[in-house]
Amino acid sequence: MPALTLREFLALDPVRASEPELLAGEAALDRPVRWVHSSEVYEGANFLDGGELLLTNGFGLTDTAAEIRRRYVRELAARGASGLAVEIGRSLPTMPPEVTDEARRLGLPLLALHRVVPFVRITEAANRAIVTRGLSGHSVVRPWGDDHTAALLADLADRAALNQPEVEARSALAGFHPGPGARLIGVSVHGAREVSAVDRAVRVLGGASVLRAAFPGDVLALLALSGSGSVSGDPIRAVQEAFRTAADPGLTVAVGHVVDAGSGWLRWSDTLRAARTTLELALTVPAAEPAAPEGPLVTSARALALERELTRGGVDANRDRLARLVQHALGPLLAWEAAHPSDLVRTLEVHLRHGCSPTRTAALLHIGRQSLYQRLERIESLLGLEIDDPDLLGELLAAVCAHRVVRGMGAAQVRGLRTVA
Repeated sequence: MPALTLREFLALDPVRASEPELLAGEAALDRPVRWVHSSEVYEGANFLDGGELLLTNGFGLTDTAAEIRRRYVRELAARGASGLAVEIGRSLPTMPPEVTDEARRLGLPLLALHRVVPFVRITEAANRAIVTRGLSGHSVVRPWGDDHTAALLADLADRAALNQPEVEARSALAGFHPGPGARLIGVSVHGAREVSAVDRAVRVLGGASVLRAAFPGDVLALLALSGSGSVSGDPIRAVQEAFRTAADPGLTVAVGHVVDAGSGWLRWSDTLRAARTTLELALTVPAAEPAAPEGPLVTSARALALERELTRGGVDANRDRLARLVQHALGPLLAWEAAHPSDLVRTLEVHLRHGCSPTRTAALLHIGRQSLYQRLERIESLLGLEIDDPDLLGELLAAVCAHRVVRGMGAAQVRGLRTVA
């Protein structure tokens, strides 16, 4: 069954309101329309994959030679477009005869829209109809077949060629309706074969809705926290705590950042991509702080912000630069650790990450304050500096973080670790 025929497209209310006139392609009214796009005429053909109906206001057809107009129609037909609809009355008083002639010669359906109707109304109505039938152009070629939720999440995470009406329509098809003021957070879970951990976390949060799907080895989710729901305070921390409560031991959970549900699909994509990148780092780079003896590893994009910046462009591409940074800032400390087994580099990082608080550092390392003071004195003696010097904090924190990243690279290669990049 076709996604939507041209005949059915013409019957949609916003299309009928535009007073369409079929000028060419009468024999192709039952041709399937895979998707409906709007674009300036000279940009349209470049992004078509086949089966799309293109809407244009005709501005690009003004003041151009007849042969250029014919060539454009030929390019649309060569791309496999299902048709062309041109708004008549503002940019163009009438359809250029060479456009009609070329469309008839090629059998390309050509519509003249005689009344101005916002294209967004037409594309939204048409694309909602297409999605409702479950034959969106992206999902039919995906290995998960008719799982529209998985297809949508994959397209968002991959930042595929989407538009807002398409994302809204496909979200509605999946039962995902973020309300006004909702905050969206992307989540990626490694080690799970099904979505139960996400569902349990959603119940812990209370009032959240979710778009989630299982992929081979990972689960991807987009959580919507109601603006007036039960989650108060920091939403990232609330989501992390929910997964610490709900996720099984051995799972790794990465949480993206918060975006406004009304900020557009690119922002939806951003938080999902942040979750995936964070998950890759969490699987590749050793944790900065001691992990809980039992339970899942739960982290966030902001917790690994420095790791992400240090590895921007790829982990392997930054190996030599990071190694130089580590040696420059921590060389004497690393030489000491090579000859005297100790935990000085890790102690330094935990101390820096927690505002140089001896109480917090000692508690996290499970050592006494006196033992911590001895370690800190040793570190300052080896490096010849004062740890709490404000001018040094940035360099030292970057260096100890880079040291973990470099160590993680080697460990990942030895394990043959598969990441989600």
